[in-house]
Amino acid sequence: MTSETMSQTGYHAGSQTENAQWWRGAVIYQVYPRSFQDSNGDGIGDLAGITQRMDHIAALGADAVWISPFFTSPMKDFGYDVSDYCDVDPMFGDLADFDALLAESRRHGLKVLIDLVLSHTSDQHPWFAESRSSRDNDKADWYVWADAKPDGTPPNNWLSIFGGSAWQWDSRRQQYYLHNFLTSQPDLNFHNADVQDALLEVARFWLDRGVNGFRLDTINFYTHDAELRDNPALDPAERTARTAPAVNPYNWQEHLFDKSRPENLLFLRRLRAVMDPYGAAAVGEVGDEQRGLEILGEYTTGDDLMNMCYAFELLSGDTPTATYVKEVMDQVETVAADGWACWAYSNHDVERHATRWKLGPEGIRAFNVLMMCLRGSVCIYQGEELGLPEADVAFEDLQDPYGIEFWPEFKGRDGCRTPMVWEAHARNAGFGTGQPWLPVSAAQAVLSVDTQIGDASSMLHHYRHAIALRQDHPVLANGSQDDMRADGDLLSFIRKNDEETLFCVFNLGAQPLVASLPEGDWINLAASLQGAQDQAGGQVALPAWGYAIFARKAG
Repeated sequence: MTSETMSQTGYHAGSQTENAQWWRGAVIYQVYPRSFQDSNGDGIGDLAGITQRMDHIAALGADAVWISPFFTSPMKDFGYDVSDYCDVDPMFGDLADFDALLAESRRHGLKVLIDLVLSHTSDQHPWFAESRSSRDNDKADWYVWADAKPDGTPPNNWLSIFGGSAWQWDSRRQQYYLHNFLTSQPDLNFHNADVQDALLEVARFWLDRGVNGFRLDTINFYTHDAELRDNPALDPAERTARTAPAVNPYNWQEHLFDKSRPENLLFLRRLRAVMDPYGAAAVGEVGDEQRGLEILGEYTTGDDLMNMCYAFELLSGDTPTATYVKEVMDQVETVAADGWACWAYSNHDVERHATRWKLGPEGIRAFNVLMMCLRGSVCIYQGEELGLPEADVAFEDLQDPYGIEFWPEFKGRDGCRTPMVWEAHARNAGFGTGQPWLPVSAAQAVLSVDTQIGDASSMLHHYRHAIALRQDHPVLANGSQDDMRADGDLLSFIRKNDEETLFCVFNLGAQPLVASLPEGDWINLAASLQGAQDQAGGQVALPAWGYAIFARKAG
């Protein structure tokens, strides 16, 4: 498909809507700092590198950039184990570098969301050092501590997403502490009001510095069951591998008590009250095997909770069929009709969707246009706009403790975290001059930005035009989504607001199909879109992985 088939209006640089609803329908570009751009040759991406490449994000047409953690950390989980919430780890720069990044983002009209990891800290955080020192210090109850059972085993059957028990024995206090992730990531105790107050001060620190909001890591893990009740076993027929890989017995429990507790809503309301005076927004990551979309609805309904959340329905599993997409959207309509979803296909935690769903270029394009047409906000993960496949990282090069633990059945997250490819023939594909922390993928390097920027038919230009289509038709960002239908591989729906009505139709399969348009007069927004042509009798021919977007004629 040529660049002319997506939009007749050219590129649409990321723009800010200066109102409290700027986040609704926004296109958010996720940056994983370690792997975006190394500015100083140490092999690790940094804040100055993000600033250097801000024009790429703006030219893509994004509204906001989400930056994964850059806080001070021992990096056992690559920044998701925080030892100081209010400073920058030296490997990424310093606070002055962050301020420069904010200034550059404003120059390009981009909002900035930062990744707050509130459910747990590093075991090297001063809070934990004090908490574990005794049972009667000022922070003794800041983490989740519990006595052993009489036989010395953990307090209950809760499991860690990273494998094994979620409880770790601590010889200092001679108690167990809770860790939903690595043993070096102890969980904070949200039943303690002082903990909540301290975390709200962290949010204020960054809001005062100028950020526009937050991506909230593991938002449904904040609060645990105060009675520490055992999770029940899950019927094997109901097991999914959305939050944890299929080889992890974490999937064998119904997680009723270790997360997704109703008390969590009280903290989220407090956080929203802190954010609102700044016009800030938050997107929460909901990790739940059975109730992800339901929790999404609970956390985003009304004007006193989170602005938006994303669950894992489109971040895992097989290639979504038309029927599956309709089932997901129908469920959203049922459990989250008054809430707000944020859709993503790839991020730093999952295999890139081009590989996960076994997509060729046309399939990648079709799903990108679909995401831009769905009701909700959207997240694009760095390199997705180049059509990058998952990188093949050898075991000896692995850095991710998750992959090392479950190798070879699950190779971890390093394959989606390899360095961004900017220049095909430059050292390390333009990522930086030093030895990268993960190897640059040769299969990705041939898809670098510089090889695509001059090719009007490239994936990069497709993404730019798809985002432009969304920006040029606000109904795609905030209109209603009605009459969704799935007929074999055909998926269709109506997007509508007071100004415009669009009919969106997709062939999510490998065979050509013919779709019927609703009654009325329609204008094809791109007359030769993916080879689709108007036909007599109100029908449109769609090639394999074809799609068409029609606008109802005025009058």
